[in-house]
Amino acid sequence: MGTHRISTPPAGHAAASSLLACLCGAALLLTAAMAMAEEAVKQGPASNPPAGTEEPGFFGSIARWFDRQAASFGSNVKDAGSTFQNFGREAGIAAQTTVEGAKGAADAVARIPTARVVNGHEKCALAPNGAPDCLAATNTMCKAKGFATGKSVDMTTAEVCPPRVWMSGRDSGEGCKTETFLSRALCQ
Repeated sequence: MGTHRISTPPAGHAAASSLLACLCGAALLLTAAMAMAEEAVKQGPASNPPAGTEEPGFFGSIARWFDRQAASFGSNVKDAGSTFQNFGREAGIAAQTTVEGAKGAADAVARIPTARVVNGHEKCALAPNGAPDCLAATNTMCKAKGFATGKSVDMTTAEVCPPRVWMSGRDSGEGCKTETFLSRALCQ
């Protein structure tokens, strides 16, 4: 004789069936409430009951909730549209700024092959505050080498004294002054 085995569904199967039944019921209820809310919106404000009389019960509260959500949805859509337009405008400004920056960088890179470091010995003038001002010396040195303009790279400072100070064996003294000379410049 054979043994008979009766199969029983797994323990979780009953719970899953109950959950599925609950979800189907909730979906049905939600569909009915949405249909009622849509009908109320289609009929317009004239068919809505006056403020003093409210629809009683569960379905009435769901209908009111959907009415409020529909009203706020329209407002949110308008806000999102203006935010999107503002984002587009700001993105356009950023793109334009980026393009201008890229053009400036391309111009600077294009000038690099023509830039050269030149050596020389050009005296820097004194600025009104007493500091050396080597801008004119840089331009003079670069123009002498056939370039239009440049930036100073290296300067030399020396103490210049009259011959009598040197002949007396001193390194500094009365009549000595410090002078700055431009020795290298990056010319373009």
